Amino acid sequence: MSSLYVVATPIGNLGDITLRALETLKEVDVIACEDTRRTLKLLNHFGIKKPLISFHQHSKIQKVEQIISTIIAGQDVALVTDAGTPGISDPGQVLIKAAYEAKIKVVPIPGVSALIAIVSISGVEDNDFEFLGFLPHKKGRQTKLKQIAQKTKPVVLYESPYRIKKLLSELLSETGDQHVVVGRELTKQFEEIYRGKISEVLPQIKEKGEFVVIVEGKKSE
Repeated sequence: MSSLYVVATPIGNLGDITLRALETLKEVDVIACEDTRRTLKLLNHFGIKKPLISFHQHSKIQKVEQIISTIIAGQDVALVTDAGTPGISDPGQVLIKAAYEAKIKVVPIPGVSALIAIVSISGVEDNDFEFLGFLPHKKGRQTKLKQIAQKTKPVVLYESPYRIKKLLSELLSETGDQHVVVGRELTKQFEEIYRGKISEVLPQIKEKGEFVVIVEGKKSE
């Protein structure tokens, strides 16, 4: 039986793709991707031509079954997301779980992750951090914010440009004026890193691009 390859792709700078990722994308039979248009741009940049299957958060179970059937039939499939590592705050785990249930070999092809990128340059000494991804938009959001306020370890969050100021305002209200590290457009031309208390960072934020936020935990007494 063939395999499912979970391939990390650049979050901005195309030079960050690994040699192994390129080799894998060239060798597989099919690529399952979040947005076929974005993946096609990546493939065209590196001169790779492969059939694409759309697989995203709105895909129905039939799409999962289609991809699993493709692998069982003898074709290798690579799973990619628009940017970064599949399965990290995206629907990749649904397909990965289905592959395991079908006794399909799942192979990680590691590479860029916004999570690791921001932690690596954060200056936060505590290596014991908690990753929460995107907070719920409505139901359960306040509960999560209250939980973050009680954390003594750093918490890492993802956020969109449309909600970043709302998130920081909510954190300021719930956690107090905690120290944060905010990365905007990591690895891209206009990458910015904001550091300081929430009240200092909030006025500086430009509501463009994707964001990663580290909230330092409250000091234990």
